[in-house]
Amino acid sequence: MLIGIIGSPNKGKSRFFSSLTRLDVGVADYPFTTIDPNKGVALMPVTCACASLGIKCNARGGCDGKKRLVPVQLLDVAGLVPDAHEGKGMGNQFLDDLSNADGFAQIIDATGRTDLEGKPAQNFPISDEVGFLKGEMAHWLLKVLKKNSVKFKHKTEEELADALSGLNYSRQIISRAAKEIGMDTKRICAEDDELSRLANWLVNNAKPMIVAANKADVNGALARIKKAQEEGIDLVPCSAEYEYTLVLAMKKGIVNYSPGEPKIQVMQNADEKQKTALKHIEKFLIENKGTGVYEVLNRLIFDKMGMIIVYPVEDENHYCDGQGKILPDAILLPKGSTTIDLAKKVHTEFAKKFIGAIDARTKMRVGKEHVLKDQDIIKIIAGR
Repeated sequence: MLIGIIGSPNKGKSRFFSSLTRLDVGVADYPFTTIDPNKGVALMPVTCACASLGIKCNARGGCDGKKRLVPVQLLDVAGLVPDAHEGKGMGNQFLDDLSNADGFAQIIDATGRTDLEGKPAQNFPISDEVGFLKGEMAHWLLKVLKKNSVKFKHKTEEELADALSGLNYSRQIISRAAKEIGMDTKRICAEDDELSRLANWLVNNAKPMIVAANKADVNGALARIKKAQEEGIDLVPCSAEYEYTLVLAMKKGIVNYSPGEPKIQVMQNADEKQKTALKHIEKFLIENKGTGVYEVLNRLIFDKMGMIIVYPVEDENHYCDGQGKILPDAILLPKGSTTIDLAKKVHTEFAKKFIGAIDARTKMRVGKEHVLKDQDIIKIIAGR
């Protein structure tokens, strides 16, 4: 899974990326600080199956007995400006970089102090910032469709799916899109209006997006966010700056903090200046129920993308792998996935030589079409 971190310039995208991946990347208060994409892995805290089983697990990313850390790949690209699809601000390159993402977190400036080009502004409307990005992506995708139309014009849905395979759209998604826009999938006309409908459908339905209202810690920002939410705009308030600060404070040993949690413990070795700053951060954590950064990922992956977590094991009685490690791995899969889908994720040979599977919780034998549930623990049985 790959999540694209997107938005206009100067909104705090790179700080958001750094707070999750703990990688230092270029951050400054001017547009296009980021030029080349930044890639990294976030460790997202999720409920661990070990809690319900009453056992201690050996999660590779770590587990505190309730929450374990699951890896998620992130891609941070430079800011997208109006007319990015025409190449403004190197927009075509940045949109191309995002083509393989499975979902997007759009980072906006909740303070309204920057416009769509990242320049200083006063009370810039949240609705304007939220709305423009999908339009740019739809325009860019329309250009891609027109450029490749010779491959599927007057042909079938299958040729259309092949032409778009490089953009990480599945055949199922293309089929659903074609059906819902009324496309003749046996002889695609590929006229501009049809391609425009297809581009808009794909942008709005194929790859989920969530909006992170960043800089929510700044005075007045939470009130602006609340007003926008009352107007029907779906936002997740967050402060990437505070999350990043707490990560640094943990490294220095002056605070005890579990990422995503709404509380901190200030250690005795913190000086008075640090204690004052941390107290200010703690007040925001209580009001916002955390920094909101991990809430963005959590809501995107589980609510909007509809993912579940499944644990593959080799010993269904002791919930462990071949080395005796209990629940070492947790795999993210889309809702509706089957045991054969899990086998493919674990190892391609398991899928090729699949015989069956065992639900470790119930000890029942299941087949390859068995639909998995969130927090399932599964043993894959494969031939030699």
